[in-house]
Amino acid sequence: MRSANKTKACDMALIPDILKYKSPKDVPLTFKIGSRTVKGIPEEFSPTVNYRILTANTVQYIIEGTDKNGLNIRAEYLEYRDYPVTEWVVYITNNGDSDTEIISDVRIGGEIICSSPVLEHGNGDTCKPDGYHFFCDSVDKKITLSPTSGTSCQGAFPYMTLHGEDREVRIAIGWPTRWIAEVEPTENGVSFLCGQKRCNTVLHSGESFRTPRLNIMVYSNEGAPYRGINLWRAWYFDHILPRENGKPVPPKLCLHYFQAEGKPEFTAASEKNQIYALNEYVRRGMKPDIWWIDAGWYPCDYEWHTTGTWYPDPARFPNGMSPLGIACEENDVQLMVWFEPERVRHGTELESEHRDWLLASHNEAGLENDNLLLDLGNPEALSWLIERVDGIIKSSHIKIYRQDFNFDPAPIWAEHEASDRIGMLENKHALGYLAYWDALVLRNPGLWIDSCASGGRRNDLESMRRAVTLHYTDVGYGNHPIKQKQHREMFEWIPYFRAHNMSWDNEDGTYSRTNKPANEYDFHCAMAPSLTSMYTYDDTDEHYAIGLKMDEIWREAAEIELSGDYYPITECRVDAHDWYAMQFDNPEEHRGFVQVIRNVLADEESFLLKMPCIHDDKTYTLTDRETGENVIISSNELKCGMTVSLPKRKGIVYFYNY
Repeated sequence: MRSANKTKACDMALIPDILKYKSPKDVPLTFKIGSRTVKGIPEEFSPTVNYRILTANTVQYIIEGTDKNGLNIRAEYLEYRDYPVTEWVVYITNNGDSDTEIISDVRIGGEIICSSPVLEHGNGDTCKPDGYHFFCDSVDKKITLSPTSGTSCQGAFPYMTLHGEDREVRIAIGWPTRWIAEVEPTENGVSFLCGQKRCNTVLHSGESFRTPRLNIMVYSNEGAPYRGINLWRAWYFDHILPRENGKPVPPKLCLHYFQAEGKPEFTAASEKNQIYALNEYVRRGMKPDIWWIDAGWYPCDYEWHTTGTWYPDPARFPNGMSPLGIACEENDVQLMVWFEPERVRHGTELESEHRDWLLASHNEAGLENDNLLLDLGNPEALSWLIERVDGIIKSSHIKIYRQDFNFDPAPIWAEHEASDRIGMLENKHALGYLAYWDALVLRNPGLWIDSCASGGRRNDLESMRRAVTLHYTDVGYGNHPIKQKQHREMFEWIPYFRAHNMSWDNEDGTYSRTNKPANEYDFHCAMAPSLTSMYTYDDTDEHYAIGLKMDEIWREAAEIELSGDYYPITECRVDAHDWYAMQFDNPEEHRGFVQVIRNVLADEESFLLKMPCIHDDKTYTLTDRETGENVIISSNELKCGMTVSLPKRKGIVYFYNY
């Protein structure tokens, strides 16, 4: 990641204000055991401190102690030497021979120094058009945030910013189930505490309870209003985004043969039709980076959500998916395959043969609901799943594992827990989910993971350490103002994601979920680091010509999105009357691009483009790759603004160098 907004000495000097490790008693942990409150790791736990250098830029401290009853606290603190970031996670383990007293209200966090704080937070992916929205609240009273389901990003976004007078603090919670954050004013800033929301449990002998992982970044906010966005992006690319064979994940063009034979999803996908479609795309010059197989490749009788029988449908894939995987390899294409292992339906292999691994919820009439949960906290179930899916990955030559999750597990956990075990099923499931992903990656070098949960409902930072999110929402693929708002939040916080080049707009400017023939405008509204092109393998030559031309433009823009700084130019209000504009700048390579879109109902015929990032005393050459037109302009002239005139439903990308 190349950033003009690099770490400064004044940022690193602020690290003591964001929960830097000081001593065992100051470990930012609080919890109750019985009627007693424990803070930090007290002296009676006889704490020890060890550290190790993980990389040239990261040092890990292990602070650990055990009391006379065998209760062990292990805190892991990671300090980054190249960014002003601290990181904490804590494990509480019962090493005694009998149950502990009730452990409750487990929280990590503490006071964060920040004057006149304002909390900027979001609602995540709500699975509705109102998702991916930011809110700002002065921290003059207690603010409590928590997801509305058992997934980490629905109704509350685990990424937030404290805006202060002389600094900003970015906070990310890494926990894949329901977390809680409690933010209260203090004399010097705020008290920030987070944990798993539901926790009131004894620990049996040998059991552990884990907190979320908490990451905090601090930086001076003097001078550059977009500096924090790009400092976070740089840290994310350097330390969080998974690597592909040791290298940063490049832009990815995704193609597929969707709804074969008119059947839903991939329920009619077969060895024959998938290989044929792949070869046709390649023959016609539109070679994908990823060949996408989504829901329905297993026995399901055209009902893709009949999950729980995890092997290729022998009627459609008589040789398994190996022939398709080999065909992808021969064309230098990565095969990606969808799984939803946590959801099990009645009548499937898992329900028939391993009912004891499944948890159910019941409706008001006492009947089981359709969705059963595979208990990933059950070691036997977890081991079976790892072996089964690892075998499919290997035999099918799968390069990208895609995981979805399409129902709320919280009611199931609640129905199956006793009053003295609240939160334990959930905690164990979360750890099993993370261990499952870790096992797949360790067993399959080069494999990477695509995270999905009915869109972006489980994209917390702990998941994103292991995955990218190629499908960050199930809402608005072809609704351009909705996508613009979604992309605004994704570019800032989770900067590798994918978009569809789809249009659902009608002649009157309204939107309905009906796909229009693909054209240049669709590409302009899908300028993300990864793209699914909705051109079909048998599309017209006219459409292919557009697709091939715009693919080159998208790919060049995506490369800059992954190497440059991001500057939002316009507010995103989900209004088709608005213009939309953004800039990416790579200062080391002296290049970037700026994009302007006139939405379908925007009445103004022109837009005064003022680029947020302009380098002094430079001559800029701006090129429109669609027309070949060049504009040569000085940085001083650019600072005054450049008028961009476009028809309705039109976009332009100016690539520039200086």
